[in-house]
Amino acid sequence: MHALFVLGDLRAKLVKQFQSRFVYVTEQNAEGIYIAEIDTEAALVVDDKPGLKLKVGDHFSASVLPSREGGKLDIKFREIKLTVYGLGDYAFVTTADGHGIVFKEGHSVVMVFAAHQQLQEGLTKTLKAVTAKAAKWRKGELVTFKASE
Repeated sequence: MHALFVLGDLRAKLVKQFQSRFVYVTEQNAEGIYIAEIDTEAALVVDDKPGLKLKVGDHFSASVLPSREGGKLDIKFREIKLTVYGLGDYAFVTTADGHGIVFKEGHSVVMVFAAHQQLQEGLTKTLKAVTAKAAKWRKGELVTFKASE
């Protein structure tokens, strides 16, 4: 039950991210970084509280599901489907440009970043710097991940 509560709280924080006008979802791994900009005025945010699911257009979805381990958060973005089983798999980061949640899955990370305003210049550099607050790479491999909880 505790895991479901923690993950439900994490889902609520994700919903808060999508209250910003511009949200950036990134996937970073050994090959590089992929960035998607979501304009939340154009992509409808659907928040179905009883089902503990967040869906943003066809771009992104996150749902809390019960499991034998106590609960899991399934996140889908592009071809990526990652599962968070509770504490240690995510980190909260804040910068002058906004705030984000970084999720770790194996040797990749996915970040949902709510920007205070649309990022015009240095998009990749800015988002890599935000991710680096939680995840460090060396020679293309994820070497450290600082989880928030």
